[in-house]
Amino acid sequence: MFETLVKTFVYALETYAGLGLIFAVPFVWFGIQRVDSEAQGSAIGFRMLILPGVAAFWPMFLHRWTRRIVEPPVEKNPHRISAKP
Repeated sequence: MFETLVKTFVYALETYAGLGLIFAVPFVWFGIQRVDSEAQGSAIGFRMLILPGVAAFWPMFLHRWTRRIVEPPVEKNPHRISAKP
């Protein structure tokens, strides 16, 4: 039973990573400039550097890309809240 659970977990992890890589390649080439204005005109080195991170966090980037969210949300923590006048 434990072996079946572990195999299922590994297969789920492989599926997640595979989907992430399938998503990351077109996103890095076409979608990153729509999501992050600072990435417009970036070189291939930058795109290759962010590829593993995009593959790992692909659900978040897919959400931002489909909703056309351009800039990242403003961080809300006690320090930032107390610093506002």
